[in-house]
Amino acid sequence: MIERTLALIKPDAVARGLVGELLAQMQGSGLRLAALKMIRLSKAQAETFYAVHRDRPFFESLTRYMSSGPIVCAILEGEDAIRRYRDLMGATNPKEAAEGTLRRRYGVSLEANAVHGSDAPETAVFEISFLFSGLESGGERL
Repeated sequence: MIERTLALIKPDAVARGLVGELLAQMQGSGLRLAALKMIRLSKAQAETFYAVHRDRPFFESLTRYMSSGPIVCAILEGEDAIRRYRDLMGATNPKEAAEGTLRRRYGVSLEANAVHGSDAPETAVFEISFLFSGLESGGERL
């Protein structure tokens, strides 16, 4: 089944000049780049985006970090895209991520782990519609 998923390149990876390399690996995995842009979230926008984590102890740090610099937002599309991109990203903690995954190769800490991806179809719908207009995402609302 063709799916769409959100991929974010986080502030640390953007600052380290890894955007091109990360996008190339996403596309090299067979996923199609359906939309792409660079933005900078305000703290309030980051809090809304990560509202599901509001009661977690890392919420304040995460939202401060995600609003600390530019991020690159992409919509990836392909067969079983959510699972495939999550496999490519690796475990949240770069130290626990499998060899060759994006987080193992480029992550520097649990928070600054280079990339984000949707974890389920419902999450992908929310995240994509939060960051992309219908025009930017190919005219479709998921």
